[in-house]
Amino acid sequence: MPEPTLKTASGHYPQKPAAANAVLVLSDGSVFWGRGIGKEGDAVGEICFNTSMTGYQEILTDPSYAGQIITFTFPHVGNIGTNPEDIETQKVAARGLILREDITQPSNFRSTKHLQAWLELNNLVGLCGIDTRALTHRIRDAKEAVNGVVAHNKKGVFDIAALTKKAKDFAGLDGMDLVPEVTCKQRYSWDEGKWVLGSGYEKMGQKQTKPQFHVVAIDYGAKLNILRCLAATGSKVTVVPATTSYEDIAALKPDGVFLSNGPGDPSATGKYAVPVIQKIIDSGVPLFGICLGHQLLSLALGAKTKKMKTGHRGANHPVKDLKTGKVEITSQNHGFVVMPETLPAYAEETHISLFDGTNEGMRVKNAPVFSVQYHPEASPGPEDSHHLFERFVELMRAKLTKAA
Repeated sequence: MPEPTLKTASGHYPQKPAAANAVLVLSDGSVFWGRGIGKEGDAVGEICFNTSMTGYQEILTDPSYAGQIITFTFPHVGNIGTNPEDIETQKVAARGLILREDITQPSNFRSTKHLQAWLELNNLVGLCGIDTRALTHRIRDAKEAVNGVVAHNKKGVFDIAALTKKAKDFAGLDGMDLVPEVTCKQRYSWDEGKWVLGSGYEKMGQKQTKPQFHVVAIDYGAKLNILRCLAATGSKVTVVPATTSYEDIAALKPDGVFLSNGPGDPSATGKYAVPVIQKIIDSGVPLFGICLGHQLLSLALGAKTKKMKTGHRGANHPVKDLKTGKVEITSQNHGFVVMPETLPAYAEETHISLFDGTNEGMRVKNAPVFSVQYHPEASPGPEDSHHLFERFVELMRAKLTKAA
């Protein structure tokens, strides 16, 4: 595999290998030559890595990846092809991808399109043929987040100096509100449940049973499988844009409010999200947040968040429940984290990462409010955390029982 190269002391960049028609240029001047995949062009963003062994289509369509270029540490990507069902949003938010090997030929009965064709259709730029282990080590060992540009040109013509400047000029995700790029534009109802082999996704609205609860999901970049998990609890789900006012949410008379995942800096999104969340907490309506929703909920309680150096992205992250002592293997995608020492006295940390000890969950002691940093819907990933949706249902049921 080609090694990364730096600009020489004379100011010239090393010669491009003859077969290279794509390049990754980092903001520190590092150059990785490779082979292009996806569409031609270039994309700038934060370079991150995901350690999942499956689910590349779900990962690429996760709205939480807005502003990021994904390095897949698993070398064989493309082996199951793509299909119209395994997507987490209709509009791809990730900016590009980086692979070790050429895209693998699909071999799966559900495949309807080759990954290369799917990447072109979704305007994703990428490259393969580089040492992704070396790149991952560089991201891991860097003092701060690594930014870069992925460029693909079939003729192999690149202005490395211009690409380096573009990488250096990228502001990074710290302080950036990316939610407007991925939130829905208007309110809508959701009634699609979990996927069943042979019949596809269940239509909850076709069932004769009346929904037990009404959940309003605030969309900061919600993955579709999260909405499916909510609907599968027997709840009517109404999805609203991230900027929806508390008054409009209250007018829907929800039995519970869900705060979704999403991209960017929670402090930036919190400027308009926190006041709404604070009013929801004061109303006494059960509240459940995940990922960015967890961070925004913590900010609403007065806590603080900070940027992580590399973040957590993968489907094999062990998280310990501090109350039960149980360890769950979780699916994660976040680059910011809640500082547990800043939580108020009436809130407590409930989960921690066994990788680095960072916060993975919290709850309010005297209110039906809780949140986790990871993705309990697990798309992709293990289903260890699906019970959290039932916990949310229990809080809504207890609230209705008390009101009756």
